[in-house]
Amino acid sequence: MQLLQHFKELTIRPKNAKELKGLILQLAIQGKLTANWRKQNKDIEPASELLKRIQKEKEQLVKEKKIRKEKPLLKITKDEIPYLIPRSWAWCRVGESGYTQTGSTPPKKNPENYGDFIPFIGPADISNQSMKYPIEGLSELGISVGRLIPKDSLMMVCIGGSIGKCNINEIDVSCNQQINTLTPILIPPFYIKTVCQSPFFQKNVLDKSSGSATPIINKGKWEALPIPLPTLEEQKEIVKVVETLFKEVEQLEQLTAARIGLKEDFVTSALQQLTTNNANQEWTFLQDHFKSFFNETTNIKKLRETVLQLAVQGKLTADWRANNPDTEDASQLLKRIQKEKAQLIKDKKIKKEKALPKITEDEIPYELPEGWVWCRFGELAQYQKGYAFKSVNYKDQGLMITKIKNLTDNHTNNSVYIDTIRLEDLKQYILLKNDVVMTTVGSWFSAPKSAVGRSFIINKMFDNSLLNQNAVRIRFYEGLEPMYLYTCINSGTFKKYLIEEAQGTANQASITQKSIKNFVVGVPPLEEQKAIVEKVNALMGLCDALEQEVQQSQEHIEMLMQSVLREVFEGDKSDI
Repeated sequence: MQLLQHFKELTIRPKNAKELKGLILQLAIQGKLTANWRKQNKDIEPASELLKRIQKEKEQLVKEKKIRKEKPLLKITKDEIPYLIPRSWAWCRVGESGYTQTGSTPPKKNPENYGDFIPFIGPADISNQSMKYPIEGLSELGISVGRLIPKDSLMMVCIGGSIGKCNINEIDVSCNQQINTLTPILIPPFYIKTVCQSPFFQKNVLDKSSGSATPIINKGKWEALPIPLPTLEEQKEIVKVVETLFKEVEQLEQLTAARIGLKEDFVTSALQQLTTNNANQEWTFLQDHFKSFFNETTNIKKLRETVLQLAVQGKLTADWRANNPDTEDASQLLKRIQKEKAQLIKDKKIKKEKALPKITEDEIPYELPEGWVWCRFGELAQYQKGYAFKSVNYKDQGLMITKIKNLTDNHTNNSVYIDTIRLEDLKQYILLKNDVVMTTVGSWFSAPKSAVGRSFIINKMFDNSLLNQNAVRIRFYEGLEPMYLYTCINSGTFKKYLIEEAQGTANQASITQKSIKNFVVGVPPLEEQKAIVEKVNALMGLCDALEQEVQQSQEHIEMLMQSVLREVFEGDKSDI
């Protein structure tokens, strides 16, 4: 009963709970959960005698024509025995613990076989946690064609991706041919369930099945699988202990879920206040308790999003502004950008564009700090859509074409190239370090990896490559900090704007250059832009460290689980 003491202080998530339950089942069928019980009950009839009584009972059922006579099963060899069991136990084959059947589906062309008398079970109705009993089933007439599976039988899926799933039926049923069944004799059904759901038995089912894409184990192989059989009284004790421990695991899992839920609610509320108020007190409190509150990946993700939003609202650099009161107002910066843009038009390096509309009060999402100004994103950069390269022109080397997948994975594996002689024709599509690339076509926002509006800042790896289609290059004017503006288009404000602006079908979304250019952004003085980037980098580094701690915690649980598993298979054998 001390099994769970190691785990009580840890976070038990669904995956851990499933592994822990598997461990409990494995300990149970090795007799390690009931060692003390055996010491106190030494004069119990051994399992070998129980097997003899089962055999006599089967012979009587055959004689009464209640079951068919079965072909004798081979004796278990030493090579088939995977581990030592207590002296009072015995190894037997599945078929020796009761009688087995495989389901059968009567022809659908005979509707009189079907009605609402006996539920007809398929693989989808069986899970390790529960059984479903369809309203429609086989009529009593149909049972003579199908097969009756008496209540308290073990039913296991014997084919496909659900192979090995099993449970006990609580009422008489029939089933299709994708299910093998065992009706135990003299043995508690839930002990059989404990064995058949254990990692040992599940592995055996897969090992003995044929077919890789669609594994299948026939009745002959299935009923020949070896299982450990304790004394009858110990089987009952094992069932009680397993049920008790499973409840403990489920309680731990529920406590974990409740704890995480409460923490997430608090974090969500606190972070929400930070982005809507000047809540310096909440920010200070959260900073002092980062490790306590941000030890779940979902909370760390929310923290990252909040950091970006606080950054573009100027809330990360309030102290910096207080210490740098003489910084040039951002309006002066915008004037210099306008001059640069006018010169580029005069030099015919860029085309004159239609003036962007003035910003209205309704478009302003929040109040800016003193020294900042609102402008449209189109005023800050030059834009270029990607080129639709044709695969017939691809070469093994030359000018690299940068695809969104390359940017997503941050590598140049499987890159494609075109001939360098085409550089002059395609130079407008060149990507340079610190350019931003944004996807203009993709799925909606439920699929972040392929969603529209994702952005990437070009690093050295993609410098002087070519921009592919379905994306736009954004090249900022001199005097702007690219990483600050990259932060702006990753903020919650831009994501919200994107959702409002995107067009498309149910599966595909798109955003136009016009929409991107019309986005309203708060611009700080250049020096504050740099201070914001520095602060964001530091906080994202903290998020990285917090995520690493979460990962290490999960790895610790896995190592602990593996350590206990090793003890299970290699530990004390004094009772064996």
